[in-house]
Amino acid sequence: MVKHVILWTLKDDYSGVEVDKIKSEIKAGLEGLSGKIPGLIDIRVVTEGLSSSNTDLMLVSTFENFDALKGYSKNPLHVEVADSKVRPFTASRNCFDYEV
Repeated sequence: MVKHVILWTLKDDYSGVEVDKIKSEIKAGLEGLSGKIPGLIDIRVVTEGLSSSNTDLMLVSTFENFDALKGYSKNPLHVEVADSKVRPFTASRNCFDYEV
């Protein structure tokens, strides 16, 4: 299995209410991919980190194997969510993938 972890920082352009809405839409969009992408075992978005956190959101997902992760990255359903709900609002993205 492969774990895929993403940490995002949102752009500074948004008020508290806007940030909450953006986080909620990212969470709903990505978690809504569950059961729709081959090889995707689990997907979860964490929007409420502790005060010690220095990013705004975290994605933790599990794939059957590395090929499934590569397929996810190109899957039109994932690309649609990324292009409409994630990329327009994020200033930075860090990724860490590993085998379990």
